[in-house]
Amino acid sequence: MRIEASNILVKFGERDVLRDVSIAVDRGELIGFVGPNGSGKTTLLRVLADLLAPNAGVVSYSADDGDVVGKAELSRSVAYLPQGAEVHWPMRVEALVALGRLPHRRQFRGLSQDDRRAIEEALTATDTLALRQRTMGQVSGGERMRVLLARALAVEAPILLADEPVAALDPLHQLQVMDLLRTRVADGAGVIVVLHDLSLAARYCSRLVLLSQGAIVADGAPENVLTDSNLARAFGIKAMRGVHAGVPFIVPWMPVGRQGVMP
Repeated sequence: MRIEASNILVKFGERDVLRDVSIAVDRGELIGFVGPNGSGKTTLLRVLADLLAPNAGVVSYSADDGDVVGKAELSRSVAYLPQGAEVHWPMRVEALVALGRLPHRRQFRGLSQDDRRAIEEALTATDTLALRQRTMGQVSGGERMRVLLARALAVEAPILLADEPVAALDPLHQLQVMDLLRTRVADGAGVIVVLHDLSLAARYCSRLVLLSQGAIVADGAPENVLTDSNLARAFGIKAMRGVHAGVPFIVPWMPVGRQGVMP
């Protein structure tokens, strides 16, 4: 599965939320969407997931548009984890994760052996096995996000689109989720993840797409995207940089224009 978006324009009223955005996504890539609030990251993710039709431009899936591929095939090929998703009914965790298997199930049929395997693997991968009998009203915000990630993983789609999957998590589970996403890519999937943590983005992603004011500022390897000039232009910040165990890290340090000593 390859997703290719060309010259995408999305307008909310008179405002251009995305303008002239083009991007291609393949399996075997862990791509991070980074950028300030309101830069268009979530909107672009929804366009790629075929959940939002652009005002102009084309999105294709392995060279076909969404109508040709069909909703059923897209639901098996592209899994989507929305930002801050709510669950408004007292469903058990295990039953919610099982919803990820709906694209694969035949009507009026129960869970197959493959369905049960996929659910078990998703619960294990997201460290939510111990939560399986709880209702969604009995889990914390961070636990809820991990359960929803498990539902997306249970689809076993070749492309996973995840909007801020680590935002509500403690540091240990942030690292575990990013390790999990990297493992999915190593196993042949393609993953796009929206991130606000620039250090996680630089450490885990093979490619970053920096958006600002609805346009792509830079697209490439993390070291080529998170440059001082790009951070100043997109975020209005200066950053502190370092290397630990051969892995670079980056920490937002001060607004552009503020005087201070950079370590």
